[in-house]
Amino acid sequence: MSLPAVGSRTWLTEEDCDLDAFRALVERDTDPGDHPAAERVEQNVPLYDSDRLRALTATPEGRRNVQGELVRALLEGPGIVVFKGAFADPAVVDRASGVFRALIEEERASGAGCGDHFAKPGANDRVWSALDKVAVRAPEVFADYYANDVLALIAEAWLGPAYQVTSQVNVVNPGGTAQNVHRDYHLGFLSQERAAAYPAHVHRLSPVLTLQGAVAHCDMPVESGPTLYLPHSQKFEPGYLAWRLPRFVEYFDAHHVQLPLEKGDAAFFNPALFHAAGHNRSTGIRRMANLLQISAAFGRAMETVNREAMANALFPVLLRRKAEGFSEDWLRRVVAATAEGYPFPTDLDLDPPVDGLAPLSQADTLWQAVAEGWDPERLRRELEAGAERRRT
Repeated sequence: MSLPAVGSRTWLTEEDCDLDAFRALVERDTDPGDHPAAERVEQNVPLYDSDRLRALTATPEGRRNVQGELVRALLEGPGIVVFKGAFADPAVVDRASGVFRALIEEERASGAGCGDHFAKPGANDRVWSALDKVAVRAPEVFADYYANDVLALIAEAWLGPAYQVTSQVNVVNPGGTAQNVHRDYHLGFLSQERAAAYPAHVHRLSPVLTLQGAVAHCDMPVESGPTLYLPHSQKFEPGYLAWRLPRFVEYFDAHHVQLPLEKGDAAFFNPALFHAAGHNRSTGIRRMANLLQISAAFGRAMETVNREAMANALFPVLLRRKAEGFSEDWLRRVVAATAEGYPFPTDLDLDPPVDGLAPLSQADTLWQAVAEGWDPERLRRELEAGAERRRT
């Protein structure tokens, strides 16, 4: 009796990790015809000119068409896209880099130790929970940075509305060694035994709950070690059980691709893509990237974030930007990156549905405050009350 094919099994095991089947998935050329909005395909990765995308997405229909292409690229295509010039104004990136460096220096001076998921602790400089640290410390810098339209375009495409941004700053210093190949959150952070305990349909679900991304905060030539990727590897269903196996590690080491990036470029990928940060062989490049892990409303983010403090810090900036004539889309993108956009879980005795099936989310409250020009103290009280209602 023959075994059912992978894709129809209820449970996955290491015995399903067939390297030949894996090779059949990844040893293919990415067809440029599948990515008409891309500027070109390089090393099997579609590269998009961000200014061109801004023109193509100027209408609702155009935006949906581009987002559909991006979803197909992450799900059925190579699993990764690169946006050239995602941050059009280099000054926005530089101001954020300045805040990142200040945080790194302060944490280093305090003796705080920073581990790493897939590299030796101490090899790199890393700022965990950078999102709320930057928001509270430099809300103007935060607002200008996270109002980015390309970030919102891909996050909404992959995750839908009410996505939740988290950020970790990573600096790989000259001589910093490469990470181990891996898949990412959620199942990628579990042991083999624990990952195998989840049924196959959860292995298929896990990647669509998270979007991985990185914004280049300096030019990253290949010698500086930009991330290594294996295009199309996200489609291998038992991949969460395969990435640690020596034969798959050896295959990745021999067949990965590596794309240089320029400051302001951004790469986004399916978290199930086999990838690893590269070895910094340069003599003077401190390779800085803002690593973005963006979660679906229905998933759980990896980091806890003090979004109440962020909302209070950003509110005066949002009011000023509104008075200066910034667009509603710009303001809403900042709100999306700041506040909790999903109203659950909550205590429905204290926080009943309002005019529908769900209570107001934190983002709803922040947007109402911006639209109606509340006093900051009123927003503070409303946010505190909302948090209390959710603490059963």
